[in-house]
Amino acid sequence: MEQKDNQIAKSLKLAEQIEAVLDSKNGQDIEVLEVDAKTTLADYFVIATGSSTIHVKTLADEVAFQIKERLNISPGHIEGLEGRRWILLDYGDVVVHVFHQDERSFYDLERLWTATDSMRDHKAAEKQNL
Repeated sequence: MEQKDNQIAKSLKLAEQIEAVLDSKNGQDIEVLEVDAKTTLADYFVIATGSSTIHVKTLADEVAFQIKERLNISPGHIEGLEGRRWILLDYGDVVVHVFHQDERSFYDLERLWTATDSMRDHKAAEKQNL
């Protein structure tokens, strides 16, 4: 358990550094979501909005550059650079989503990943109450 706690603390530190980079480049509505209890995909999602497609690309490029410079970590995978409407940088335990405002509103990842209840939770609760 201690090893998992250390990994989550390390992931949080990376997420906070990414958040600072996005903030320094005027990323909008920056959110850090803890998702480790809901998925094995990552411990944290960092979500930010750019004001234009150029700004979205600039934010993603700056995260990749600064995290490489500061921590010598490169994303394992990058998606969406061509379209510049939703760019994903995958750092393993931290996944960065940089959205254009329209895509962020449409996909609404915060609502999806922070929902406290699921259908499975409701069905399990009903079975317990029987």
